[in-house]
Amino acid sequence: MAKSLDAEMAAIEAEELKLAERRKAHQKKLRDTAIDRVEKVGLLKLPLDRLERLMEAVKTLGMDEVEKRLTAKA
Repeated sequence: MAKSLDAEMAAIEAEELKLAERRKAHQKKLRDTAIDRVEKVGLLKLPLDRLERLMEAVKTLGMDEVEKRLTAKA
């Protein structure tokens, strides 16, 4: 009985490892997609000083406030 319980626990741990790897791969896909979208709208073409100022403004105001202000002007 103990061996079957140990085998079951080993199988569960193997599934957990596979799931963790799938989650990691999914997070990488999300990150790559986000970078692609940022690149498509031209933000990565900005000079570094302008991009840094923009990112500092986002950091200072917060993403929700930046989104609200941008959609209000659009």
